[in-house]
Parts: sequence; structure tokens; C-alpha cells
Amino acid sequence: MNLAASYLGLDLPNPLVASAGPMTQTADRVKRLAEAGVGAIVLPSLFEEQIRAEADRDERLAEVGIDSFGEATSYLPDPGVSLWPRQYLSLIERAVAAAGVPVIASLNGSTAGGWTDYARAMQDAGAAAIELNIYYLPGDPVISSRDAEQRYIEVLTAVRSVVSVPVAVKLTPYFSSFGDMVLRLEQAGADGLVLFNRFMQTDIDPATLTISTGLTLSSPAEATLPRSWIARLRGRVRGSLAASTGVETADDVAAYLLAGADVVMTTSALLRHGPGHATALLDGLTAWMRGKGFGSLAEFRGMLAPGVGTQDPYGRPGYLSAVERATQAYARR
Repeated sequence: MNLAASYLGLDLPNPLVASAGPMTQTADRVKRLAEAGVGAIVLPSLFEEQIRAEADRDERLAEVGIDSFGEATSYLPDPGVSLWPRQYLSLIERAVAAAGVPVIASLNGSTAGGWTDYARAMQDAGAAAIELNIYYLPGDPVISSRDAEQRYIEVLTAVRSVVSVPVAVKLTPYFSSFGDMVLRLEQAGADGLVLFNRFMQTDIDPATLTISTGLTLSSPAEATLPRSWIARLRGRVRGSLAASTGVETADDVAAYLLAGADVVMTTSALLRHGPGHATALLDGLTAWMRGKGFGSLAEFRGMLAPGVGTQDPYGRPGYLSAVERATQAYARR
């Protein structure tokens, strides 16, 4: 059975990718994931705020003259934050040495600026590619949609200008015209797209009269939106398409591949079940392929993506068909 895949021009042994999260934050965990069989690994995000904090610290040290005054180290902010960028570069080096599969670094930010230059340091440390996670919630009602979208282009352009390795952009679905945004990102130099980023959902707790924030693990029910967009984009973009969100079983992996994904990423399932779950997912995918008579991913990838010029079952025709079936079903009750 041939599970070989390609993502961002990188050759992978299979399409399963361990995405950014706690499971990839140490070299030991990266090694365990590689031993479990994942085809590539995305390291946790390095945040714009962390890079800026380190730069501010370095500037303050330069001002007080650390070479002359040893007590200058007392001016340092919490090392848990300020030293993380340099620790991150060390993590890349150790992860690359331990993994034996491509290691992708992740940058998380929302504005263009000098912090994006850190992408070059990630490349120099051995990252096979950069995943750009642009986490931007335009809460100001006076910001136009075009201005909000332009921020994504500017951040991507800044990163693209300092690296030669591939760059993927992890996107939210919340654009007025998602397809247009995809084409703009591709024109700006994106080598691939990761669909979708999951925003933290702030809520209100009436029992404690507080605002609650937090991240929850994804579920398979959330996979329908990214899967439908991957199907729509298959054959319409030049870059790679990575599926993210809602991967729990081998059937979820197969469904994403049928829609047209080049790779399938998972974090939540690995956090629930441990790194060994990657082996279970790959074994399950192999069994599914054997049962369907497929010998390679190329034989079925994108099989259920809508063809150019055909009715889109993921769009309005599919919606009308679903409404008609539901109406008929409930009419008989």
C-alpha cells in the first residue's frame, strides 16, 4: 500500500501531519510522534508578542550596558516569555535531529513588522517550511473588510521576503469572499493553505458573572466546513491544501482526502489518545484503502471534489437538494 504524499513540495511517507500544539512542544514528543508514523510535524507557534518582548529586552540591555554592569540582568522580564524565541530555535534543531520527517515551524501574529524576520532564523535552524498562523479578529466596526484582508497579505509578504523555504498560511473561514482571499494569498506567494484555524471563542458565564475564555478540542462535527472548502478549491489553486479540524478516526482522514486534501492534520485526537493514535489512524486508513481497492492516495484524492463546470454539491444545488429531502422526510411524519 502506497501512502506517500506531497505537501508544500516536501515528500512525506504518508499524509498524516501532527499539527501545532502541546504534543509537538518538546523534542522527545516529536520523536514519539515520528515513531508512531506521522508524515510531518508542525511545531507550536512562536508568537509575535514573544518576539517583540525579546527584542525589547535586548534593547534595554544595550541601553544599560550589560557588558559593564552584571546587575543589568535584573532588568530582564520573566524568562519564561523573553527567552522563548531563542529556545524555539533550539527546539527546531533538536526536533529535526529527532524526527526523520519534515519539521515545520509556526509563526503566529497579526501585524506586519520586524518580528516576521524571525522566519529566517527558523529556516536557518532547519525548519523545512513555515506555517504562518495569522490570528486577527477585526473587532473595530470602522475597519473595512478589504483593510482587514490586506493585513493577511502584508504579513505573508513580509515573511515570504525573508525565506526561501515554503510558506503555508493557516486561515480562518471568516472572510466575506473566502475564494477571493485564497487567490490573493496565492498571488502574494503562499505555497499552501491550512483550513481552518480555530479561533478562541469568548463567552459569558452567568453563574460567575465573568467572561470565560479558553480553547476546546475539536470534534468530527466541525470538519464539514473545512472539508467542503477543500473540495471547492481542489483543482482551482496551485498550492497545497492541508485539512485541519475534526480528525478523530481513519474515516475522517479518508473523507478529507476524498475531498482533495494533500495532507490531514490532527492535534485534538493526539491529545485525547496519545501519540500512538497516529499509528491507529494510519492503520485504519490502510485498511480502508484496501477495502475500497485503492493502492495509492492518487487513486482517490479529490474523487469527491466538484468538477469544473458541474453542479456544486457543496454549494447551493446541494443545499436545495438537502432542503427538499428534509421537507419530504418530515412531511411523512
